[in-house]
Amino acid sequence: MNNTSKPRASRWWYLLALIPLIGTLFPSFYASTTPMLWGIPFFYWYQMMWVIISAVITWIMYSALKNG
Repeated sequence: MNNTSKPRASRWWYLLALIPLIGTLFPSFYASTTPMLWGIPFFYWYQMMWVIISAVITWIMYSALKNG
């Protein structure tokens, strides 16, 4: 049997980890106080949003790769 195709296909799931990296890579993009969300400056809630997004992406990657 040829088992080389499955590991190659599962490697693409790791590219999802780049999404949060790119979203937080340039602080000059989100280094401002406006817009505020519930009184929280943009700089802080933008980063916290990426914490949640990163957790969801990690769960997706785990679910996709645990059987692979």
